[in-house]
Amino acid sequence: MKLTQDTIKSMQLIPSLGNGDRLTLIEFERRYNKMIDVKKADLTERTVYIASPVRYKSHGEPHTNEPHLILILWLG
Repeated sequence: MKLTQDTIKSMQLIPSLGNGDRLTLIEFERRYNKMIDVKKADLTERTVYIASPVRYKSHGEPHTNEPHLILILWLG
């Protein structure tokens, strides 16, 4: 999405989504479509849930570098 003066002005008029907000579906969709920084947000029983961002450097990495501990944890 290209940021233009009109886009910035319309974003300033619409309140941002907040975790725990109580909204109707129409209001949720209106705010969600205007938020360019929110990657994923859910509306469940009129309550907004926004996932926290994942740090990509540590995502999917083992919690330890010791091979024997990884095997023990994997075997349970």
